[in-house]
Amino acid sequence: MIKRIVLSISILTTSLFCNAQKRLDESFLKCAYDFVYLKDTLSYKKSDGDMLYLQIGHTCSKCYSHYSNQVDSIFGLPNKDDVLRRAISKAFETNTGYPHKRMKTYVYKNYPEGKITVTDGLSAQDYIYEDELNAQDWEVMDSTKMVLNNPCQLAKCTFRGRQWMAWFTPEIPISDGPWKFGGLPGLILEIYDIGKQYHFVMIGLEKKEEPIVFSKTYVGSKKFEKTKRLEFLKAKKAYLMNMGGYIEMETGIDLGSNSSQKMMRYDLIERDY
Repeated sequence: MIKRIVLSISILTTSLFCNAQKRLDESFLKCAYDFVYLKDTLSYKKSDGDMLYLQIGHTCSKCYSHYSNQVDSIFGLPNKDDVLRRAISKAFETNTGYPHKRMKTYVYKNYPEGKITVTDGLSAQDYIYEDELNAQDWEVMDSTKMVLNNPCQLAKCTFRGRQWMAWFTPEIPISDGPWKFGGLPGLILEIYDIGKQYHFVMIGLEKKEEPIVFSKTYVGSKKFEKTKRLEFLKAKKAYLMNMGGYIEMETGIDLGSNSSQKMMRYDLIERDY
């Protein structure tokens, strides 16, 4: 439902937004993944889901949430308040969702060369850190199946506290995949951890020539704060377990002990912090 609202304004925002960003490469392939994850590992309540795009270029790739990127695009407009107001009004009129961010993580593989650059956000601050490229140690298995009409082969690995099962297609010999995954002799079309808390599956694939840009931040001070991966994960865990405290610290608004905020047991996708 949110997708319809955000897509309706994407044509107006895309060209303006791209012009404001640092251009890294030109894509030749664009993949869309359905991303489903657990919001609460106590109740096993699913999230609303997300749609991730993977732009694959000649020297680097970029993976990001379609919804978060569109919200960032709106905030990059000079008339952002009017655009947001119209989108929210339309949401109420049509009883659909309003534009809001989902996964805030942007993953740039092989940027800089041989590394990954990650940007992410907590509340009113965005962060940036470097990570390892193709850090998974894969074991290719004999099992096969079809994903999106492509013959795929199974591979498995243990990566940062989780066991992952990946289906990749050798017919598309591109060593990439959603989020931080890569390093297989083919494009990853589906991947999930054995506990099924995180699940990525490809829903679309097209030849697409468009700029791969390094997205700016439009929150807080509008500047990325440099950090390290483990430091960011620890801060993210603390934030998710005490959102009320962070809100009070940033805004001065005390939600109080009688707040209806529900304490959830978040199990981050990376457990090695």
